[in-house]
Amino acid sequence: MITEKVFTALALSFPGTEARPHFDRTGFKVTGKRMFATYLDKDNTANIFLSTKEQALFCQMDAKHIYPVPNKWGEKGATTFELNGVAIELVTEALLSAYNEILKKKK
Repeated sequence: MITEKVFTALALSFPGTEARPHFDRTGFKVTGKRMFATYLDKDNTANIFLSTKEQALFCQMDAKHIYPVPNKWGEKGATTFELNGVAIELVTEALLSAYNEILKKKK
């Protein structure tokens, strides 16, 4: 199980990242740029913003605990990770991928 403390430490481990309130969630963004993930305490889930190709790959790896957000954001790559059941290695890899996408888009 990945706790809020562990997820926050993972998300903030990348250079130039910060946590900010985002509605009922905590958002994680590259400072001065877009968000790459959010965390929701009440159900211990994270939404990680992947490319649609990467979303498909992660969903195949653990379809029970990783799935597209059920709305328009999900169609654009926003992916829910149920942190009570997903492997920390998958979450770490997804966060790195989402973080790198933000850096690429702003260059």
